[in-house]
Amino acid sequence: MTDKKQGVAVPERLIPVPSSISPEAQASLARLVREDGVPLNALYTMPTPDDLGGWMALKAAADVQYAAAVKRLAGALESEVEQVKIGDATLHIATPKIVRKPDCAYVDFHGGALVFGGGDACRVQAQMQADQHGVVCYGVDYRMPPEHPYPAALNDAITAYRHVLDLHASSRVIIGGRSAGGNLAVALLLQAKLEQLPFPAGLILLSPEVDLTESGDSFQVNQMVDVVLPGSLMRNNELYAGGADLSDPYLSPLFGDHSGFPPTFLQSGTRDLFLSNTVRMHRALRRVGVDAELHVFEAMPHGGFQGNTPEDRELAAEVSRFAAARWA
Repeated sequence: MTDKKQGVAVPERLIPVPSSISPEAQASLARLVREDGVPLNALYTMPTPDDLGGWMALKAAADVQYAAAVKRLAGALESEVEQVKIGDATLHIATPKIVRKPDCAYVDFHGGALVFGGGDACRVQAQMQADQHGVVCYGVDYRMPPEHPYPAALNDAITAYRHVLDLHASSRVIIGGRSAGGNLAVALLLQAKLEQLPFPAGLILLSPEVDLTESGDSFQVNQMVDVVLPGSLMRNNELYAGGADLSDPYLSPLFGDHSGFPPTFLQSGTRDLFLSNTVRMHRALRRVGVDAELHVFEAMPHGGFQGNTPEDRELAAEVSRFAAARWA
């Protein structure tokens, strides 16, 4: 007797751009697919974890593209930025032109699939956060593979957090992370709990990559539907882990002990490959009594609509509201 694979058979079909989102968001989704409907990003194949030369070449090219994309999204930036080195950790400290909350700080962890997004992109994202919130932002330019696999990035995160705590009361600090940065933001708090460091006032997780085992439902349901992140990042995850168990809570912080975590803001979209990461993280927090908000946007792919759409502006306003309430 053969085992029957359990699941739902989905007929081949074209999934249209929905009319339920703004015209700007519809145009954003349409720009990211070919005429035959295949997402442009689906054309890229990651090297195998042991192909270090391939990763180095890809990383160099991707970082240039990533930085250019972030700069386009950022527009005109007013904050000034200084780069400092604290141990092995590199910080981009962005100070807004007008500091609205002098004693407050935002610690930002950039995205980039745990391999990309450092350097210029990290610096620009720190400036964006500083401008948005009117506070000093510490962009953590954490070390990444293939040169620096786990736990280098987490070590940099805890080093950066200790430095910020030397300068700001924990009750005036917010930690935020997008995608891979969300992984580090949650793993950092697990490590802070272990080291008995005070928690920040709030946590902001934008489509966080908190499960490197990719066990969630949306990794199947939204595959090739998410035009920004159409497929698995398992090769990135294995490269980052460097042979460690992907289910370890410091690699997949969804599986950690979140009791005592600060109020948390979580965001995803119905077309986000990481939707399951986000909703499962929300439930994990709620199960241990954490005050957690979940914001799921219609038809939004991973990372938003990549432009100045009404939905992107609405998300930014919600993040600003949450942060202002925590600093208050």
